[in-house]
Amino acid sequence: MADRADAAAAGTIEIGGDMVVRRMGFGAMRITGSGIWGDPPDSGEAKATLRRAVELGINFIDTADSYGPQVSERLIAEALYPYPDDLVIATKGGLVRPGPGRWDADGRPEHLREACEGSLRRLRMDQIPLYQFHRPDPNVPLAESLGMLVQLKEEGKIRHIGISNVSAAQLRAAQQITPVVSVQNRYNAADRNPAVAEAANRHGASPRQIVLAWLLARSPQMLPIPGTGSPAHVEANAAAAAIELTPDEVTAITRAA
Repeated sequence: MADRADAAAAGTIEIGGDMVVRRMGFGAMRITGSGIWGDPPDSGEAKATLRRAVELGINFIDTADSYGPQVSERLIAEALYPYPDDLVIATKGGLVRPGPGRWDADGRPEHLREACEGSLRRLRMDQIPLYQFHRPDPNVPLAESLGMLVQLKEEGKIRHIGISNVSAAQLRAAQQITPVVSVQNRYNAADRNPAVAEAANRHGASPRQIVLAWLLARSPQMLPIPGTGSPAHVEANAAAAAIELTPDEVTAITRAA
């Protein structure tokens, strides 16, 4: 079952009340160079991976201005523009990259405006469908950072606002400032989890595919965004949408995680 690559099997999810996407997305962080820095070793393969994702029915792509930095957004536009009508591209701002492997928060309003407008140019968009605050900055009040995103939304440069890497308290605070349509946080089960390995053997799938199937089964409000720089890997990720875990398998993986 795990060899049928088609994101449509994951079903759909509604974002913001006016966007519907399939529940298997694509994370565009890994189409950059080592350390998420600079160009990838093979730009042609990176673009082929993006095009293959769309061919497989994936219509939600997640990126950020800090991936590269700027490289991921540029490659997305080079590979996919003009975009399919149903494609939703989400990007993020709020992290800066002093060097490979470095991720420093910058939630200053002036930086977020510059970041958003830069993303618009690189993605060749007039409006970003979903713009996510990449990480709260401990040196800048959350209200000031999100206040700028609200202003950019009022100007028509952002359609919907999301947040990333937040605590429950930060989410509640953000919701007092503006409608928040998405929360992007790390949520995964380790591949070394014995329940994952057992399920992989039963379904003839890889542990990574089982983890993706588990995420889909956990909640209809969850949208996994696995990332890769390989067309073959994006096919394997999409195929995970067709894996149907039993309730007992979902419970076992959840408990072990």
